[in-house]
Amino acid sequence: MLADYTKEFKRNCTLAFPIILGLLGHTLVGLIDNIMVGKLGTAELAAASLGNSFLFMAMSVILGYSTGITPLIAANHSTQNSAKIKHVLKHGFILITLLSIILTVIVFLCRPLLHEMKQTPEVVELAIPYLNIAALSLIPLGLFQVFKQFADGLSQTKYAMIATIVANLLNVLLNYILIYGKFGCPELGIIGAAYGTLISRIVMVIVLFLFLTYKSQFIPYFKGFIKEVLSKKAFLEINALGVPSALQMFFEFGIFTAAIWLSGMLGKNPQAANQIALNASSFTFMFAMGIGVVAIIRVGNQYGIKHYKDLRRIAFSLFLLIFTLDILFAILFFIFNTLIPHVYLDVNDINNIVDNTEVAIIAGELLLIAGVFQLFDGMQAVVLGALKGLQDVKVPTIIVFIAYWVIAFPVCYYLGIYLDYGSRGIWIGLLVGLFCSSILLLFRFNNQSKRLLKQQ
Repeated sequence: MLADYTKEFKRNCTLAFPIILGLLGHTLVGLIDNIMVGKLGTAELAAASLGNSFLFMAMSVILGYSTGITPLIAANHSTQNSAKIKHVLKHGFILITLLSIILTVIVFLCRPLLHEMKQTPEVVELAIPYLNIAALSLIPLGLFQVFKQFADGLSQTKYAMIATIVANLLNVLLNYILIYGKFGCPELGIIGAAYGTLISRIVMVIVLFLFLTYKSQFIPYFKGFIKEVLSKKAFLEINALGVPSALQMFFEFGIFTAAIWLSGMLGKNPQAANQIALNASSFTFMFAMGIGVVAIIRVGNQYGIKHYKDLRRIAFSLFLLIFTLDILFAILFFIFNTLIPHVYLDVNDINNIVDNTEVAIIAGELLLIAGVFQLFDGMQAVVLGALKGLQDVKVPTIIVFIAYWVIAFPVCYYLGIYLDYGSRGIWIGLLVGLFCSSILLLFRFNNQSKRLLKQQ
């Protein structure tokens, strides 16, 4: 009966709300940067888009890998295994810190590629200085994710939310001061946005760390943290979940990054329009990711105590919840597709009126397509979370790769570049990939959860 699923909505939403706000923080940093930078001109907005595309890829690996910690914490929390939780936290901290440093170095080394990607020269010249500073924010982001996923696994989700709110308020203030040169500071333009991102992420991890080390329920996990003995087995256990999870997110974020680069081949205005549609879609996607984390936690808990019937009921209640929410988002995209671009653009700027008008028209068309793929984007994210709760990550990784890179990317390129459908063709390709991913992953979860039931 439907009531068997809807009765879980309150518990799901209670857990999801702070997680979603926390995840929105990562998106809001970029969203705020883009809105405030967009007022400077379409070239600056396109440059922020191009620079962030490299950060986007690195972030996907950090975010994806860190979600490998959560099911391990959740499963051990359900059995009250505090020693194992501490063990996972220590090893996860080391692995993600190293990963964040390595990715920062890789981003720096990849900067020359900007000149080889057939992007508008004006955009490239603006993007490189931005990237030089913003890339450093990957390290505090990684540290934040370690502590966030640890707390999420314990179902303590509000502290990351608070840290994120503090960081985003600070980011708005710093952007206002540094981008536009307020209160006696020099006008740094797009560089100011990069400094705002870096400083706000440093503050974000400091605030969360202080919460976790001063709250009584977390103190036992940090006692003797440095002296905790390292274990090869623990590293391998985290990698077994973290690496496939990172690849899943890398493949998905990668296809959207490819859309940025393909749009850049069409010119600065299509690239700026793509960024507006991508920002709006990323914002709503954080709701799906938040509910996906709840799926990791709740499915992981039931998996740990082997309550497989409840596991399926809870999982499908989460699928129903995100489907309902994404219908609402789709309607909003359809209604406001022509208004959303104006949030990013200075429509009163006479000098750039032609560029701004073109960007607004293209972005409005893309938002209509984005409205359709809300349904599939949200579903695949939550189903992936449920599969991680089952600690089933290898086959889903293959599914994600096939959906996005074997199916979606060729469609994006063929329609967008070869047939000259432009940005619309690129986004139709994204829609095809998300549809395939959601259907195949849902089929996988249904089969795996039924198999568990038969084993009881």
